[in-house]
Amino acid sequence: MELPSAASTRRGPSSLHHNTSTSTLAFDQHFTSTAKGKLLLSEIVCGMLVWILVAGTDYFHLPAFSWVMFVAIVFWILTVCLFIIYLTRAHDRLPQIPWTTLSVCFDCSATALYLVTAVVDALSVSQAIRGRHNYNCWAASAFFAFLTTLCYAVSSCLSLHAWKSSEEQ
Repeated sequence: MELPSAASTRRGPSSLHHNTSTSTLAFDQHFTSTAKGKLLLSEIVCGMLVWILVAGTDYFHLPAFSWVMFVAIVFWILTVCLFIIYLTRAHDRLPQIPWTTLSVCFDCSATALYLVTAVVDALSVSQAIRGRHNYNCWAASAFFAFLTTLCYAVSSCLSLHAWKSSEEQ
C-alpha cells in the first residue's frame, strides 16, 4: 500500500523573514535644521550666486574671472555632493572614510581658495565701467564670494571642533 505523499510544511529560516527594504539610504529630515546643514545650504546658495553672476557677463576677456569661475563651480559641485551625502546619511554607510577629517580638509581648503577668489574678484571689478552690467554683476559676485568665504570659514571652525572632539575620545 502506498501512502500519499504529504507536502512539507516545515519552513526554513530564509522563508520566515523577507527583506522588504528597497533602499539602503535614509533621508535625514532634520539635517537642514542643524548648523552643518544650514551652513552647507548657505554655501550652495552663495557659491551659486558667485558663478551665476560672473557667468552672465563677458568674463572670458579677463583671466582672473576664469579663476573665479573655476573655484566657484568646483566647490559648488563638491558642496552639493557633500550635502546629498549628509542628507541621505550615506556617510553612515561608509565608516571607512574619516568624515570629520575629510570635512576639515575640505572646509579649510575651500576657505583658503575662496578667500583668494574673493580678493581676485574684488580687485578685478575695476576693469569694468561703473554702472554697467559687467560692473554690477562683478561687484555683486565679489560680495557673495566674501560671504561664501565666511560660510566656509565658520564651517571649518565647526569641523575642527568636531575633529578635535573625535580625537579626544
